[in-house]
Amino acid sequence: MKNKLTTAFASLLMLVLCLTSGNTFAQTKTKSASMKECCMMKDGKMMHIKDGKTKPMDKDMTMSNGTVCMVNGECVMKDGKTMKMKEGQCMDMAGSMENCSMTTHTKHTTKKVTHKHKVVTSYTCPMHPDVVSDKAGTCPTCGMDLVVKK
Repeated sequence: MKNKLTTAFASLLMLVLCLTSGNTFAQTKTKSASMKECCMMKDGKMMHIKDGKTKPMDKDMTMSNGTVCMVNGECVMKDGKTMKMKEGQCMDMAGSMENCSMTTHTKHTTKKVTHKHKVVTSYTCPMHPDVVSDKAGTCPTCGMDLVVKK
């Protein structure tokens, strides 16, 4: 009896230790790439992303390497070369260009998409499955009514 009680107590103690020290093995959160500041071309408009918030760019932004991103989507590099940002491209504050997946911070809009498909119903004979028609009727072989093919 004493052995069972000791085993039960040890099991309970291990369980309590596991539950109370759950944070010991938890990973610490680091700032993710989605929290960095950048400008981005989204839906044909330049957006400024900062502190996890996205808003339309209202003025040109100068990056730390001298690149200037303009509200119209053009970027002028320090050496004078210009380029136009494409949909989904980001430029971080250091002047590095990349494709961006920071759309999680933007307001999502859903467009209603309607598909018009012509539904084709086929009819077949229960006794002669090789007889198929696109309209209701009777089987030319046996005269039975055709049924909707499933």
